Amino acid sequence: MIERLLEPLVCDRFRNEEKYRLGHTRILNPLPGRAVMGLHIPDMRKVAKTLAVREDAPTIIADFGKKAEKGREALVHEELMVWGMMINFIKGTVEEKLAMLEKFVPQIDNWGVCDSVSPGARWFRKAEKAWEILCRYFASDREFEVRFATVMSMCHFMDKKHLPRIFWQFDALDFNRIRSDYLGPSETRAAGGPEQVLFSGRGVVIGESPYYVRMGVAWCLATALAKFPDDTRAYLRHSRLPEDVLRLYARKARESFRTRDISPF
Repeated sequence: MIERLLEPLVCDRFRNEEKYRLGHTRILNPLPGRAVMGLHIPDMRKVAKTLAVREDAPTIIADFGKKAEKGREALVHEELMVWGMMINFIKGTVEEKLAMLEKFVPQIDNWGVCDSVSPGARWFRKAEKAWEILCRYFASDREFEVRFATVMSMCHFMDKKHLPRIFWQFDALDFNRIRSDYLGPSETRAAGGPEQVLFSGRGVVIGESPYYVRMGVAWCLATALAKFPDDTRAYLRHSRLPEDVLRLYARKARESFRTRDISPF
């Protein structure tokens, strides 16, 4: 049923132009086994809104979870996106939505899913122990659970009260214990040469593991610099973050129009 809704919305360029299809997939960088149909985010959002108001919406969400249990091949990327978006759109109590979210988050395996679903989860902060829930994800050893906590913190908890708590969580991260399914430069060189970093179609990143956690922290810090420059610079003077994360942060700060004229340190 979901496939029948998604198929007509596949981008024509994705269907017909190999160069566009490869570029789209390279940016998304799905892991091996995760198929991509080639829809645009606004179209996926429309499908999610349509499904979320149906009487059987909870059943549809539960079915996504059952399919996901069969492995990465069971759900295409766009189904994973619609699943997460539906949780944000569906009517229900915060507790009901939290139960759905807790089944969804462990299935996130791509930055696009994480970063598309998290900003729309404005309902999440209404949960009685919302911050405590994020702290559990910060303590996870799975790459995209940690990135989820990072992006959710940036989107919904970037305030004076929580800023020191976010910084504390960053300092507590042990990047060496966070597991990633992506291959980094050192792993691809061991497997067959550095050219794989540049030309592999999926599952390879150009930075050290866990790359998407490192990038998420850098992005969050650049956002904090825009909103609280003095607090952010004061934290960075004594932070425990790795040097490569600080370099990524400085690059993000220089690239953003909000912070390009603000010293990052």
